[in-house]
Amino acid sequence: MGTKTVGVYVRTSTTDQNMDGQIEELKRWLDRAGIREDAVEWFMDQETGTKLARAGMDRLRADLFNGTLKTVVCWKLDRLSRSLADGISLVADWTKRGVRVVSVTQQIDLSGTLGQTIAAVLFGFAAIETEYRAERQAAGIKAAKTRGVYRGRVKGTTKGTPERAKELRAKGLQIAEIATALGTSPRTVHRYLNAA
Repeated sequence: MGTKTVGVYVRTSTTDQNMDGQIEELKRWLDRAGIREDAVEWFMDQETGTKLARAGMDRLRADLFNGTLKTVVCWKLDRLSRSLADGISLVADWTKRGVRVVSVTQQIDLSGTLGQTIAAVLFGFAAIETEYRAERQAAGIKAAKTRGVYRGRVKGTTKGTPERAKELRAKGLQIAEIATALGTSPRTVHRYLNAA
C-alpha cells in the first residue's frame, strides 16, 4: 500500500443529509487528476461546520500537523468550516506549511499568499450566507409567533436517543464518534450518558 498523501474531507451538517453526491464528485476529480486510491485518506463528519471540533476534522488536522498529507481536497470550501475566522485560519496555516488545498466544485487550487487571499474572500461569502440564513430563520420564527403558531422545540425531545449513546459507549466508541453517529454535539452525548 502506498503512502497516503491526499486527504479528502467530506462533511454534511446533519446525519439526515446524504454524502453520496459529494463523494462521487470527489472520486471523479481524483480520477481525472490521476491520483491513486491507495494515496487517498478519507475524512468525514456529519455535523455543523460552525466549530472545528469534529472527529474527522481532528484526524485530518493531526495528519497534516504530522506532515503525512500534502494535499487536502474538499467538495467546497465551506465544507471545511462555516466560520470565516476558522476557515481563513485553517487554509492560511495549511498553505504556509506547503499543503495544497483544492475545492472541487469551486474549481480552485489554493497555495501560497494568493491562495490565502482567495480563500479569505470565499469564506467571507460563506459567512455572509450563514448570517442571512440565521436572519431568515429568526424572521420566520417571529412571524410564526405573531400568528400564534410557533411552538418551538418541545421540551425533553432529543436528536438522538440516550439509550443508543449508552450502547455505543459500551462498544468502546469515543464521545466525538458517538456525537457524529447520533448527529449531536459531544456536550449532548455527555448529557445522555450522565442521565443514566
